[in-house]
Amino acid sequence: MPVEFLGIAATGDGSETTARTTAAFDRDYTLRLARAHEDHGWDRVLFAYGAGAPEPAAAAAFLASHLDRLQILLAHRPNVSYPTFAAKTFATLDRISDGRLTVHFITGGNDHEQQREGDFLTKDQRYERTREYIGIVKKAWTSREPFDHEGPHYRFNDFVSDVFPVQQPRPGVSFGGSSDAAYAAGGAEADVYCLWGEPLARTAEQIERVREAARAAGRTDVPRIQVAFRPIIAPTEALAWEKAHRTVAAIRARRGADRPGTTPEAVTPENTGSRRLIEIAEAGERYDRALWTPTAAATGGAGNSNALVGTPETVAQALLDYYDLGVDILSARGYHLLDDAIDFGRYVIPIVREEVAKRDAAKAGAARAERAERDRHQLIAAQA
Repeated sequence: MPVEFLGIAATGDGSETTARTTAAFDRDYTLRLARAHEDHGWDRVLFAYGAGAPEPAAAAAFLASHLDRLQILLAHRPNVSYPTFAAKTFATLDRISDGRLTVHFITGGNDHEQQREGDFLTKDQRYERTREYIGIVKKAWTSREPFDHEGPHYRFNDFVSDVFPVQQPRPGVSFGGSSDAAYAAGGAEADVYCLWGEPLARTAEQIERVREAARAAGRTDVPRIQVAFRPIIAPTEALAWEKAHRTVAAIRARRGADRPGTTPEAVTPENTGSRRLIEIAEAGERYDRALWTPTAAATGGAGNSNALVGTPETVAQALLDYYDLGVDILSARGYHLLDDAIDFGRYVIPIVREEVAKRDAAKAGAARAERAERDRHQLIAAQA
């Protein structure tokens, strides 16, 4: 099973530890960071979505027109455009990128963030809308004949697109979440199901929940699994842990400056995934081979925030532990976006790819031996 690596396509140089020095959308920085990923073994980069942030589809089109190999994962919130319009946008971007697009649909786990752009539905209503939205987009990508639609959230007549994706039958659909509603929607519709980095045992439980949801939806296949981490690497274990503690101190200082009078740890998040991260952090700081939770605690469980700490070899082996669970897309983002993308690509990705190749070769060899033994028994039975 091949392994893929997902990085971040930031349009500015700020992070949880450092203030931004560029414009919110900086052409030079966006392209420089993406080239660092392309040149150092990454497969794709994520254009994230945030209210008030640069529009990710336009930024992705800019990137696609300048780079030839790097694939794009485009985050999209269904509340910001009608699904038929979005389907045309995605198909056009897939054309611009020559078939390098995957779309990550975000339902939204924070009411305040959603309401910034006029979305006042409840969480359950948002999941219902997302599932309907994805179905419409898929049909618009593939239907050459006009079609009507009447559902809980969308209604239209006689729509047919004149622009279709390069990828056939359609681009991939990515989805994430840790609630029952998320598992149901993503299990039914997603080609890739995205999880935040948790301890191995809990990740295995989530993978099974996703597979159960896919089976319940009547699928004969299951989504691929992606898991996201914040790697903190250094040449020695001691230096990596020193760097980790400096990182947490910087996160707390920056968050404290942004939100005086409170601490991220004191704020209870609305979404299930973030609450899970806080629960894990409260139960312990270190798990398995290299998982470290204080980075998640310092951000209040904000998004992808659990770290993997150690030398490149340690972090690579930790990632392989997740690969062995069935995770074949590994998402990683450091705190100095450019330097960390280069270091991770230079020192961690080659180790993981080499070990995955060895595992795949061993599995192929075992399968050949099993077939040979089966054929031998069949020949003996026939001769008898």
